[in-house]
Amino acid sequence: MVVTLRDVARLAGVSPATASRALSAPDLVAPERREQVQRAARELGYRPNRAARELITGRTGNLCLVVPDLENPFFAAVAKGVQARARTLGHAVFVADAEEDPRMESELVAHLGGQVDGAILCSPRMADADLDRLAEDVPLVLVNREHGTLPSVVIDNADGVRQAVAHLHALGHRRLAYAGGPTDSWSDTRRRHGLRDVSHGLNDVEVVDLGHFAPVFAGGVAAADLVAASGATAVLAHNDLVALGILNRLQARGLRVPEDVSVVGYDDIPAATLVSPALTTVTVPLARLGRESVDLLVASGLRAGRQTPAERAIAAAVAAATGAPGDTRPAGASSTAAASPRAATTPATASATGSDGPNGTTSGTSTDAARVRLRVELVVRSSTSTAPHLPTTESDR
Repeated sequence: MVVTLRDVARLAGVSPATASRALSAPDLVAPERREQVQRAARELGYRPNRAARELITGRTGNLCLVVPDLENPFFAAVAKGVQARARTLGHAVFVADAEEDPRMESELVAHLGGQVDGAILCSPRMADADLDRLAEDVPLVLVNREHGTLPSVVIDNADGVRQAVAHLHALGHRRLAYAGGPTDSWSDTRRRHGLRDVSHGLNDVEVVDLGHFAPVFAGGVAAADLVAASGATAVLAHNDLVALGILNRLQARGLRVPEDVSVVGYDDIPAATLVSPALTTVTVPLARLGRESVDLLVASGLRAGRQTPAERAIAAAVAAATGAPGDTRPAGASSTAAASPRAATTPATASATGSDGPNGTTSGTSTDAARVRLRVELVVRSSTSTAPHLPTTESDR
């Protein structure tokens, strides 16, 4: 027997119109009535007719997520966070792979736009002007990319680089190499800025820019020969996949990691702990990036149009870390300085018409967006150690 909205209304003791509002626009119904209707719907196992609800509300109940490369564990983990959070809020998610192509990103959003209530773009490569044009028609939230007119969820890229350089500097490394990501990668640009700033603050550090590489294992393999030729005693990679490619190739050349060259990645994907030596890396709350993006999209009311961001900082959970070689701390202890609890949260600046709501998002009728910035932490494993002694004078050679 099919349960109808009238059955729910009858059990809850309300009119069909009130039952419909309680399920499709609950904020318009008094809390007591709303709970009566929702309890009746649960008891009867009522499932709303999506097609009918779309006609009434103008919404599909669908969201879309566009990522550059689903084979990259970074984006797969973000996608899981998006899907898990969307499910709890009653939304389905279409996931699309843009194959690192900005034009395909635009085409996918345009194609899916009429079938979804909003779109989440993860690390989009398209130009700002193209993002603006899309946002006029489809509500957007950006992940791992900031744009002045759109809500976004990002990580503190520069701080992650600062932590990595500080760690290597403390180990005695003074000549560092950087293997960057794609030229159109926003996160790579931010990391380069952070690297420039921290190296300027440390007068005795020299950074060798090896250039831009594909953000995949093969990109790291291509970078490794440049690392070996650079004279650097340590290398920072754009992401863990590049770092793993570097590590693999250096070992194939007969160089020891970390005795000859220390290697640092970024993201802390699962494979970072499956290699030998385990990869020192900057841990990123990947699933949380996904969850926060869904919350931002839903909090925006799923309305199209450009918006002005406010910013809040959110502390990210930190994965347990093992000590560096020779470290006497017990396994699971971080070797970053003080490993201070970064649980402090800076609330968003609320707009004139809204206030800070649950999860730190802006509630009320405000159309102001939020920019969520998640903190990161360096996880020290065994791919980094004290800098080797390098010959500096003729007598040393």
